Amino acid sequence: MSHGHDNPILHPEVQMASTRGYFTGFLVSLILMTGATAMVSSHAFPPFGLLLVITVCAAIAIVAQIYFLLHIDISEHNIWNTVSLVLFIPLFIITIGLTWWMFSQLYLRTMPIMPGMH
Repeated sequence: MSHGHDNPILHPEVQMASTRGYFTGFLVSLILMTGATAMVSSHAFPPFGLLLVITVCAAIAIVAQIYFLLHIDISEHNIWNTVSLVLFIPLFIITIGLTWWMFSQLYLRTMPIMPGMH
């Protein structure tokens, strides 16, 4: 695939790389993960609320990493990376969901119910 550049440094993906972008992505992810760890350590929320807060922190960190570190956006020269990400996300979610369903069903079918447990 040619973009009309003889010099690889002039390639659009290389031009997007910047120390500021990488540092921003790393810093946002670090702050979110440190905050999530602190909330878990201090038991700041009830269990379900904590799960929701951790999920939101992880989702924001993933978006920050995709944008700042992987440079995936909707620009023309980056369209195939974006298409591959859009196709990957549902497959990933289906894979995780089916794995969880398989193991939960396996647990229910193989673990004996102890007397006195409901």
